[in-house]
Amino acid sequence: MDAYDEGSRARQLPDGPDGSLPEGPASAGPTPDSTPSTDQESTDQESTDQESGPPQPASQAPTAQAPDALAPAPDAQASTADPPVPVPTPTFTGIASLPLRSQVVAALALAVVAVVACVHLGMVFLHVAPSNTVTKQHGRAIDDWIYPEFEQNWKLFAPNPLQQNIDVQVRAQVRGKDGGITETGWYDLSALDGAAIDGNLLPSHTQQNELRRAWDFYIGTHDNENRPVGLRGDLSQRYLRRIVLLRLDRQGAGDKGAVVESVQIRSRTTNVPPPKWSEEKVSDTPVLRELPWWTVPEEDVTDARTVASAG
Repeated sequence: MDAYDEGSRARQLPDGPDGSLPEGPASAGPTPDSTPSTDQESTDQESTDQESGPPQPASQAPTAQAPDALAPAPDAQASTADPPVPVPTPTFTGIASLPLRSQVVAALALAVVAVVACVHLGMVFLHVAPSNTVTKQHGRAIDDWIYPEFEQNWKLFAPNPLQQNIDVQVRAQVRGKDGGITETGWYDLSALDGAAIDGNLLPSHTQQNELRRAWDFYIGTHDNENRPVGLRGDLSQRYLRRIVLLRLDRQGAGDKGAVVESVQIRSRTTNVPPPKWSEEKVSDTPVLRELPWWTVPEEDVTDARTVASAG
C-alpha cells in the first residue's frame, strides 16, 4: 500500500496509534470539498504516465519545442522521395549531326550522285537493250556516254564464249635521216599490254581494252578480204592505224628522228587448250591474218607524236 501510494503520489494522512485512521469528521468519508480518493488519483496518474512515457533522467528531460520544429526538414523529405527520372537527350548521327550549311551541301551532293547514278543505269540499259525508238534517235549520245570506260561485253555469257588468244602485231617501214627506208621487225602489241597488266593491281583501261576493242572494231566492219562493210569501215581503219602508230612511237621504232612511212598489222590467233579431263581436240597451230600495207598520212604521224608527248 505504501509503494502504491508513493507511486501514485497521493497525499498521506497521519496514522493513528494503531495504524488506523484518526476518528473525527475526516474519517466519515470524503466530502464534496475534499480531495479525490486514492483510486481516482492512481487512475489519473497512470494515464498521465502512459502519455508521458517512461521517466527520463533530468539531464535528458524533453524540452518544449515549437510546432514547426516537430515537422521533418525539407531535405529529409526530399531524400525520402523518389529521385527524378532523367530525360534522355536526343543524339543525332550522320548528316543530322552536321551544321545546317553542311547539311545543305551534303544533301545537294547526294542528290547529284543519285541523278548521275540513275542516268548511268539508264544509259547502260539502253546500250544493252535491243534496238528501239530511243536508241535510234539518241544512239550517238548513248555511245558517247558508254565508250570507252563503261563498255559492256557479254561474250562471257554467250553460248560459245571466246576460247582463243588473239595477239595483234605490227611492223613498219621507216625513213631515216639519210632518206633510206628500213623495215622493222614485228612488235607484239598484245604481249606488251599483257606484260604491263601482270602484277598491276590497278591496270589502266587503255592497257586492257584499247587495242583489243580497236581490232574487234576493224574485224566487225570488214570482210575476210579486208574490204570495208558499211559506213564505219574507213573509220575503224583510221582508228586502228593511229593506235599502232602511237605504240610504235612509244617503242622508238627506227632510229631517232625516223619517220614512219607505212605500217602492216596482223593477228595471230591460237586456240586455248582444253583441260586435261576433257576429250575435246583442238588445233594448236596459230592462224595468221595479215592486213595490207597502209600508207601513213602526215596528220596521223603528227597526232601520234602529240599524244605521245602529252602522255
